[in-house]
Amino acid sequence: MKHKYRFTALLLITVAACACLLTGIYRRWQTTEEDTEKVIVVTSFYPMYIATENVAGDCTAIEVKNLSEPQTGCLHDFQLTPEDMKLLSTADMFVINGGGMESFLDDVTKQYPKLNIVETIADEADEVDTDGQETIHGHEDTPDHAEETEHTHSHEEDADDHGSEEGSHEHGHTHDNAHEWMSVSHYRSQVEKIKDALCEAFPEYQEVFQENAKAYDDKLAALQAQQEKIEKAASGTKIITFHEAYEYVAEDYGLDICYTMDLDEERQISAGEVADVLKEINENDVKIILAEKLYGSKLAETIQKEADVNVYYLDTLVRGDYDKESYIKGMQENINILKAAFGVD
Repeated sequence: MKHKYRFTALLLITVAACACLLTGIYRRWQTTEEDTEKVIVVTSFYPMYIATENVAGDCTAIEVKNLSEPQTGCLHDFQLTPEDMKLLSTADMFVINGGGMESFLDDVTKQYPKLNIVETIADEADEVDTDGQETIHGHEDTPDHAEETEHTHSHEEDADDHGSEEGSHEHGHTHDNAHEWMSVSHYRSQVEKIKDALCEAFPEYQEVFQENAKAYDDKLAALQAQQEKIEKAASGTKIITFHEAYEYVAEDYGLDICYTMDLDEERQISAGEVADVLKEINENDVKIILAEKLYGSKLAETIQKEADVNVYYLDTLVRGDYDKESYIKGMQENINILKAAFGVD
């Protein structure tokens, strides 16, 4: 009987030892898995998240997190929260658009001076050139605009002294327009910069990054090929835009913008500004307006009551769900709209 008890006790001890051993192995495996998932890449806003996610792809060692909510839109008035700063404290890399889009960047660099920040915007010399085009910004008040109408829109007379203008009227926004993702060719460059940065920072995964970037770029190249077909029919067409992001659309299609009014949710349109738009339409025989439905539809409806002009609403691609294909889908929809506008199959 004693032998039986001893055998049972020995068996229990053996089982317990095996359980402890297996638990230890599992914990070490779990720790190893967690270690490989600690590479955190934070993106500033939606377009950068989608681009980075397409490059990082199925690399399980890279986790892409977005700083702002996917419905935030552009970051003009974005304010960092303590939670945002906490997220950035965990980041190995911070992917931004650049060009002033992230107005909070100084706060980030002061708090985290060693953070690897990847700016994807093109060099200054490559940015869209809108010289000679009138732009009214939606982020500044223009109470006296109606009284300035005659002065504001005499482009040829103002060409020599536009640098001294005051208020909300600025020309030649070579450095001020950071909406580069709205141009497929510029966006492809942004994706390339993200890929290069990831490969440099995490060379052990560069093969994955390169393959993913190549696959994504092939899709973008197909979009650009469609654009080039439309450009043949659209080039030189005079248009008006209700968002400065469409300056990059104009660049892709060879469109001639004669007037831009940059609208946002806080923008109050005066009767004088409506008159300005109508004046530009009449003087330049404009038949097409590009607008964002969220902020531009009210003004567009007003203009259409007074002028024979078509309004086409394009997605600015700054909002959506976290679908990796969202940029492709959104840009394709924009392309389809412009195909219809210019009669291209």
